[in-house]
Amino acid sequence: MKNQSFVILLLAALSTAVVSCNKSGKSKSIAGDGQLHGVAPAARSSMTRPLGMSYIPPGTFHMGPSDEDVNYNFTARNKQVSISGFWMDKTEITNNEYRQFVYWVRDSLAAVRLGFMKTGTGGDTAIDWKRAASIKWGDKGTLEKLNDLILTPDNRLYGKMDIDPDMIVYNVQGFNLKEAAKRENAGRPRKDFIYRYNQKIYPDTLCWMRDFSYSYNEPMTKRYFAHPSYGEYPVVGVNWKQANAFCHWRTHYLNSYLEGHKKAPESDFRLPSEAEWEYAARGGRTQSMFPWGNYYLRNKKGCLLANFKPGRGNYPEDGGFYTVRADSYWPNDFGLYNMAGNVSEWTNSLFYEGSYNFQHDMNPDVQWNALDTDPPSMKRKVIRGGSWKDVGFYLQTSTRQYEYQDTTKSYIGFRCVIDLPAQYRK
Repeated sequence: MKNQSFVILLLAALSTAVVSCNKSGKSKSIAGDGQLHGVAPAARSSMTRPLGMSYIPPGTFHMGPSDEDVNYNFTARNKQVSISGFWMDKTEITNNEYRQFVYWVRDSLAAVRLGFMKTGTGGDTAIDWKRAASIKWGDKGTLEKLNDLILTPDNRLYGKMDIDPDMIVYNVQGFNLKEAAKRENAGRPRKDFIYRYNQKIYPDTLCWMRDFSYSYNEPMTKRYFAHPSYGEYPVVGVNWKQANAFCHWRTHYLNSYLEGHKKAPESDFRLPSEAEWEYAARGGRTQSMFPWGNYYLRNKKGCLLANFKPGRGNYPEDGGFYTVRADSYWPNDFGLYNMAGNVSEWTNSLFYEGSYNFQHDMNPDVQWNALDTDPPSMKRKVIRGGSWKDVGFYLQTSTRQYEYQDTTKSYIGFRCVIDLPAQYRK
């Protein structure tokens, strides 16, 4: 009887010790009522609407050609699929936005070399961004301390000490969920699915000259990424790997801020899948050829509706000789600009001719993270939307193209998506 009494008293003491958190975050007693109350995470996010993004609501559409397949290659067969909701950048990532990434990486590399570090509460070290912001890049003394980041003397013009673009490298880190989810990998340690690699991130400005033989494009090589006049134009010369590195950095940049303000981290930024891109480009018009509807590339006033190659090569007729500002022309019904024309856009999907035949009808996607040693056919990534140098056929929402993941082009850019609930629309 004494033992039974002790157990009863112990259980009573434990039940009264159970606590939960109210809306203000302060602890309160559950009072041992024996009911299931649930426990909210300790950190609660209050991030506002994602800057520069539009919410794409969940829906169903017919993925694939809305018109005749003029090439008769049958790589995109019409199929009804359903897509869950997500957020997408209203415009392609601009030079200014990508430059923020480049400068952040540059400053972080310099801060480590200059010893601008601080120790956190947990004993871990991190960059002291207040000191890093004070780095004087035009100061010769500072540059001499960053000798390994600077062009070697034989690579300088007129002896000018500039940053070596090949040294601006971002360390990508992540967790391979697809590999971890495979049944044969059950029980393996977590470290087996963590990947880390260094990625050069500076855009390939020489692509403007490489893409077009016997054509004078040197001014674009020299100015497009460097001159402020092109700041709001879409970034180009970025390969698929660099676009993914940008998504990783954007996630890390946001979550570091949220965690520093005692808020829960958010979902990852990423490239859209091919199906997500097409669904977003259609803007709710499930059987339309273009983001604005059918069937023409001009409105009733005769104005061209996108930046592409009109007619037989009248490039400036649409208002831009090369690219135009990322917010040019009219947005589609989801508020997205230039889902047709301006620059083609990387997606996260592998290009495979028969993928439409076996993809699931719920959030269809086929991914393959190709290694450098993989054959070229495994390095093909889907690009969508057509560009400033393409004819009208490539502007159709269903037209599929591909490019190799390690190549850069003067007509390919990208935009990001993030999986967040619709509540952020408020």
